[in-house]
Amino acid sequence: MRVLVTGVNGQLGHDVVKELQTRGHTPIGTDITPEYQGMDDIHPEYVALDLTDEDAVRTVMHDVHPDALVHCAAWTAVDAAEDNQDKVFAINETGTQYLATAARACDAVMMYISTDYVFSGDGETPWDPDDTNFAPLNVYGASKLAGENAVRRTLDKYFIVRIAWVFGKNGGNFVRTMLKVGETHNQVRVVNDQIGTPTYTEDLARLLVDMLETDKYGHYHVTNSGGYISWYDFTKEIYKQAGLKTEVIPVTTEEYGLSKAKRPFNSRLDKSKLEDNGFTPLPQWQDAVKRYVEALGYGTDHSHKGTD
Repeated sequence: MRVLVTGVNGQLGHDVVKELQTRGHTPIGTDITPEYQGMDDIHPEYVALDLTDEDAVRTVMHDVHPDALVHCAAWTAVDAAEDNQDKVFAINETGTQYLATAARACDAVMMYISTDYVFSGDGETPWDPDDTNFAPLNVYGASKLAGENAVRRTLDKYFIVRIAWVFGKNGGNFVRTMLKVGETHNQVRVVNDQIGTPTYTEDLARLLVDMLETDKYGHYHVTNSGGYISWYDFTKEIYKQAGLKTEVIPVTTEEYGLSKAKRPFNSRLDKSKLEDNGFTPLPQWQDAVKRYVEALGYGTDHSHKGTD
């Protein structure tokens, strides 16, 4: 299977390419940079692509002629999105529309990576993947919903996969940030009233390729298993697995201080549709954190080997 993967310089795009290579598929990576700039444990065939250039998207898709397209690329800087609405929508909506149209032209399956931010973030009930009660809180969420709509109105053969609280080896994320803070501070304040579940891109990539190897199209929610937690709980586990003694102080979102963009209090995603369709759920999030911090060179011996 030939698979074009956008955003290959990022956390998820990198891991999707690696998983595809492991299984003997042929991934072609693409991103905005002239050359691949991610970790050197993969050496993908690479094509530079500006997703906001319709002619370039059409040409690359025509030339690569993939069986499937995994669209990981996106504007994901949530706060910065508030001041860059036109650019954010150009990437997350218009670029997605160009890709969907090109996928239809070459009869490729499209997998669009989305987010819980398409929902309102209210209440405590986990969001169902087929729920259409969309009410994004911010520019980023609205742009990702617009991208979803582009896929839905253009294609029949698609996966829309919503994820949350993502961390991976090929890039920055909350876990890396907390580890750096933990090495330089005795205390850290973390919100305890925003609830969700983390997603490790290494585990996620495996499931995404599982999906691509089927025709069980539709909407899915994917995070690691292990229940719903707060960012405070997440941080406590990160420090536990890394062997750091930093004190974690729980605070409310209001106490922490307003960010530029509103954040959802309820990022709970109902993942039961995965097993209903025969897919193997992701491992426990605690196990994912353990494997990740060890891969970065941390461990319960209280040392950091400096491999990040």
